[in-house]
Amino acid sequence: MDNSVNKKPHHSLIEHTGEKSLAEVNGSIEVPKNGSFWRRLLAFSGPGALVAVGYMDPGNWVTSIAGGAAYHYLLLSVVLISSLIAMLLQYMAGKLGIVKQEDLAQATGNRTNKFGRYALWIMTELALVATDIAEVVGGAIALSLLFGWPLLVTVFMTAFDVIILLLLMKFGFRKIEAIVMTLILTILAVFVYLTILSRPDWMAIMGNYVPRPKTMSMHALQGLDSPLYMTAGIIGATVMPHNLYLHSSISQTRKVNHDDPAEVKEAVRLMTWDSNIQLTLAFFINSMLLIVGAALFFGHAQELSGFHQLYDALNDHNIAGAIASPVLSTLFALALLASGQNSTITGTLTGEIIMEGFLHFRIPMWLRRVITRGIAITPVLIIALMYGGNEAKMDDLIESTQVFLSIALPFSMAPLIYFTSSKKIMGEYANSAWVKWTGWFCFASLTLINVFLVYQIFAG
Repeated sequence: MDNSVNKKPHHSLIEHTGEKSLAEVNGSIEVPKNGSFWRRLLAFSGPGALVAVGYMDPGNWVTSIAGGAAYHYLLLSVVLISSLIAMLLQYMAGKLGIVKQEDLAQATGNRTNKFGRYALWIMTELALVATDIAEVVGGAIALSLLFGWPLLVTVFMTAFDVIILLLLMKFGFRKIEAIVMTLILTILAVFVYLTILSRPDWMAIMGNYVPRPKTMSMHALQGLDSPLYMTAGIIGATVMPHNLYLHSSISQTRKVNHDDPAEVKEAVRLMTWDSNIQLTLAFFINSMLLIVGAALFFGHAQELSGFHQLYDALNDHNIAGAIASPVLSTLFALALLASGQNSTITGTLTGEIIMEGFLHFRIPMWLRRVITRGIAITPVLIIALMYGGNEAKMDDLIESTQVFLSIALPFSMAPLIYFTSSKKIMGEYANSAWVKWTGWFCFASLTLINVFLVYQIFAG
């Protein structure tokens, strides 16, 4: 007699899975079928906020404020173009998730050979680690500024943020969205206040949203302190690869009847509204980061190479002028901490999405977070030990990670544009001609910038 039916199933840390993306929350949120447009949009609002978080993480702070301090308002056009590219790509990612019920990692893993799947997985994991490094540094410095704790101690403390996320997951995905949105509004309020107090030149601001030839002149292609390097850093900090995977997954958290074409079409429309509204908020925050850097710190770029220097400058009348106060510097540190914690939540979710989608197995979230955060903490600790907690070196590390994200971005853009432009894959929801060719133009332009950048790095 076969007793196999009586045997207990074997449980291991690694589980092979063919489940839906983020299966525990997939299709878990009801959406009203009737009612006003705004009521239905409110039900769909949330995934856009989690995506927008990646567009205002600590990496953005360093590159945007440093860009303003070094080049005044010149790079505002880069912030605008990056934000428009982000809206286009996030629309494609969210649409892929709703229509195909696959996230980008699943779509790529299911349609590429073994070598391509593993190569793209490695590049995506490296991009996620680069993102995590910025979160570690930002969160650690914020805690150090607020409480005066040594940087080495606060770096280790960031490793325990996984506990926060595990607790939040027990309250439901809608609660996570609400907390993230609250933190985003906190950051927005702080920087609106800082921007108003800094009294920027509004005419110069509006004029510099239009791209200028100076940004891509021959001088701009020279060296690692050039506008091109800062441009790549801002693009990498703004259009982050992991957000494409995240959005294609969490756009599936709403319950949609896929047998009803009208309901699917409405879901895509509401997702697009949610995404664009939240990314517009992110655009304003990134603009204000650069504007504050330009209005308060232009001409002091060398003195303000780190978060700690920025914190001190907001309390220094010789730099920030009459508006300097301990309140401003404390608000800056609190906003930085909020930014780091927000990014931690989305980074952890994306790690699970990437591993399940590319490799078809998953490990417990806590273990996944320990591994990723452990890898990210290592270079931060090495630099902290080598330079005695020199925060300027930490900020150099953040800038380098953002440039790497710019280099990694085309590896996520190409499959996304290809899949969502294919009528065979997307049917009637395939990208229109202008969306398709705009996407490929952005891909080619960014790749060209990266080629110049890599050449400068090695030639330099």
